[in-house]
Amino acid sequence: MLTIGVDVGGTSVRAGVVDADGAVLDTARAATPGQDEALESAIAGVVEKLAARHPVKAVGLALAGFITPDRRVVRFAPHLPWRGAPVADRLTARCALPVVIEHDANAAALAERRYGAGSGSGASASVFVALGTGIGAALLIDGKLYRGAHGVAPELGHLRVVPDGRACPCGKRGCWERYCSGTALVTTLVELLADDPSASPTLARMAAVEARGITGRHVASAARDGDPLGCRAMAELARWLGEGLALIADVYDPELVIIGGGVSGSAPLFMDEARDHYARVVTGGHHRPLARIRTAQLGDEGGVIGAAALARDRCRAR
Repeated sequence: MLTIGVDVGGTSVRAGVVDADGAVLDTARAATPGQDEALESAIAGVVEKLAARHPVKAVGLALAGFITPDRRVVRFAPHLPWRGAPVADRLTARCALPVVIEHDANAAALAERRYGAGSGSGASASVFVALGTGIGAALLIDGKLYRGAHGVAPELGHLRVVPDGRACPCGKRGCWERYCSGTALVTTLVELLADDPSASPTLARMAAVEARGITGRHVASAARDGDPLGCRAMAELARWLGEGLALIADVYDPELVIIGGGVSGSAPLFMDEARDHYARVVTGGHHRPLARIRTAQLGDEGGVIGAAALARDRCRAR
């Protein structure tokens, strides 16, 4: 059975036709509009293009936001215009195909469990952590997604790790994602530059001339080249990842943690140090088994593949 997975991001809508083995056979893309009607038209457009070329049976949408437990309504999506919107029903009518929606971290976690870093792991409890602009997360128990009573669990990125720390767009201060994400990497670098611009003339010059400022990719590239401030910023991210992994272990005691998201592409720069820090600070670390920590394998396609898999599951259940 072929299904379509659609990853609805803040800047682009990416869709793919996916088979039962998790292979992406065809893709389509569109820009993300800022209004409900235009966004749904863009999604319907990419679905119609792919459905015209392949005998697809259902559609899954992956997006960052709060989804109702029945995966029909988007309660809130910070980077999209939907608020309490019955997206699944509206798109089902427009596309003439069954549509299901899911949090993008949940979709990617399911994809990694079935086809990627978690495949064959046998883990009864596993956590997926997506390090991107912020932090997305998912929890799987016996291979099934745990969404909580109201469909929004687990919001690990907004665990407060520093009382009265860095301001977060969620309204709190000191959230984990303010210290461990692509955005956090840049914030840390800017703070280090403010203390000593001469420590990295290259990044100081870049910060002065770049129209959009330094990005996480700039920092990672500098760290790869041995830039001292780039390396220090990456070491801070590693430390905070280790702290967060210890919190996850204390709460969930997972067998496996998979690190995904855009920042995971730079995993060789921070993953070993994060593992070591996690082992040092987790409660009773010398007297308990530690979680296996792996890097995601499916990259940017994880959300598309997972959303398509969920759509396939829904069809089979019916």
